[in-house]
Amino acid sequence: MAESSKKPLAGKIALVAGATRGAGRGIAVELGAAGATVYVTGRSTRTRRSEYNRPETIEDTADLVTEAGGHGIAVPTDHLEPAQVAVLVDRIAREQARLDVLVNDIWGGENLFEWDRPVWEHDLAGGLRLLRLAVETHAVTSHHALPLLLRGSGGLVVEVTDGTDDYNREHYRNSFFYDLAKTSVLRMAFALGHELGPRGATAVALTPGWMRSEIMLDQFGVREDNWRDALDRVPHFAISESPRYVGRAVAALAADPGVARFNGRSLSGGGLAREYGFTDLDGSRPDAWRYLVEVQDAGRPADVTGYR
Repeated sequence: MAESSKKPLAGKIALVAGATRGAGRGIAVELGAAGATVYVTGRSTRTRRSEYNRPETIEDTADLVTEAGGHGIAVPTDHLEPAQVAVLVDRIAREQARLDVLVNDIWGGENLFEWDRPVWEHDLAGGLRLLRLAVETHAVTSHHALPLLLRGSGGLVVEVTDGTDDYNREHYRNSFFYDLAKTSVLRMAFALGHELGPRGATAVALTPGWMRSEIMLDQFGVREDNWRDALDRVPHFAISESPRYVGRAVAALAADPGVARFNGRSLSGGGLAREYGFTDLDGSRPDAWRYLVEVQDAGRPADVTGYR
């Protein structure tokens, strides 16, 4: 088998902004498994934690990228600070002279939104900071990184969000601030599609399904190796997926010479699994957003038959 077929992203340069944990880490690792050099950024390092005060670090993510077969490079970056993002992009330009894939996965809002609390009762400072972390960071990063991405042809931008355009248009997403943040990222991909498409690049919005992030597993008191133990309490968790699943979706998009057909569109990991034929780590193919509409939101008993 030719090396290019084993490592379809060999020689490609990616930036995963917000790669400390969760989807960002899963995406970075799968890009590495496909052979890419991956710059991973975030605020949690081995010497300093963010306000999350969690153990995951960008150095750990970079090591996982390298172990998977790529080259991981950790660069501590606060994406709310334009000067830091400019330094990051200048470093990539100096070291690589190109950028092929930009993944905007910066989030940081788990502790800032209040479930089902109306805007007039929601903590205002927390809500506004959520919007800065979830929306402003993406705009800052795109502003600085896209000129480098556009030096070449066929570049890809992935805006990671929660929910498809169809689903979020019809459903209230937990709180005013959370809803606004996740819907804004969908619109960012649409707008970037209009700006990048004529210049030879592609932008998409991508949502994972019910993802077994480190934070989610901790919340349910389980690990990745025994996550099914949570099903007695949360039966619909049966549709959940590992962070590597959405990572495989990004790697498939980045390796697709015809990816421009998706420009400006809202995509899901489950939908792309059908398109490209990849599976999650356990060999299953969960389709969480179809399940959510047809089973969970419809009030039906948890049953993933036909959905994974």
